[in-house]
Amino acid sequence: MVTAEDVREAAAGLVGVTVRTPLRFVAPLNAYLKLENLQPVGAFKLRGAYNAIRRLPDAARQHGVITYSSGNHGQAVAYAAQLLGVRAVIVMPETAPAVKVAGVKKWGGEVVVAGRTSEDRQARAEEIAAREGLAVVPPFDHPDIVAGQATIGLEIAEQLPDAATVVAPVGGGGLIAGVVTGLAAAGSSARVWGVEPVGAPKLQRSLAAGHPVRLERTASIADGLITLTVGAIPFAQITAQRDHVAGVALVDEDALREAVRFLARECRLTVEPSGAATTAAVRSGALRPVPPTVLVVSGGNVDLTQIED
Repeated sequence: MVTAEDVREAAAGLVGVTVRTPLRFVAPLNAYLKLENLQPVGAFKLRGAYNAIRRLPDAARQHGVITYSSGNHGQAVAYAAQLLGVRAVIVMPETAPAVKVAGVKKWGGEVVVAGRTSEDRQARAEEIAAREGLAVVPPFDHPDIVAGQATIGLEIAEQLPDAATVVAPVGGGGLIAGVVTGLAAAGSSARVWGVEPVGAPKLQRSLAAGHPVRLERTASIADGLITLTVGAIPFAQITAQRDHVAGVALVDEDALREAVRFLARECRLTVEPSGAATTAAVRSGALRPVPPTVLVVSGGNVDLTQIED
């Protein structure tokens, strides 16, 4: 389990690498936005990726690192590896948005394309890792990843001590597990809601079943939220702190598109559908959180063709 000490150690290790992102109050939402789209790679993923790579033993890093990612974690691993002077190979799906592939290459990552599902990417990454001696940096199912993401919860508790509700999008579960853990580490009493696309309700079904459930298929324009299951480690972290988790809200594709447009037009923020999921939950009425509320905007690497009228 990730402890409060792990979270504080991660926060210290991220100083000078990640941005302490601001909270911005948006009156029409009656909520604060935690702007993780302002991270150097445009998404929260840098927190976990850098924390995981920096904690690898020197011998494990010497040949480089590899991950499997639909985009933002891949960009984060490439960026973190560049900072630490190591090679990075990123296995991405055939459906990865061009903006995210370009982002990986921008930071010096080597792109390998494999299939459409997270299982396809993971299998290919593990094959390459075994052949070339690369260290695998999972996108969410690792304690160092969760500890890195937990620094978001730590910051929210410091920035808004009386927060009653924090809302986080859910892909593999690393972000929401981290937020719950970070808030607890800071002594916050805020309760956490997750948000998933209607086409990818893996955490909702897993919580109902009491164990991680693997969906047969998922689909959404929120490409960062369509994993087939939540990770075992994030799920264990969430269930260990179940009293702090309020539940999971589902949003449809129209709500996601509307939220991206709202954030662009009314807030002048460039946000991808995955990052806009929390706003979509409030705008659509799928969630009516108790204020003061913080909505985590997880990323801003958007392919504008996804949300055109």
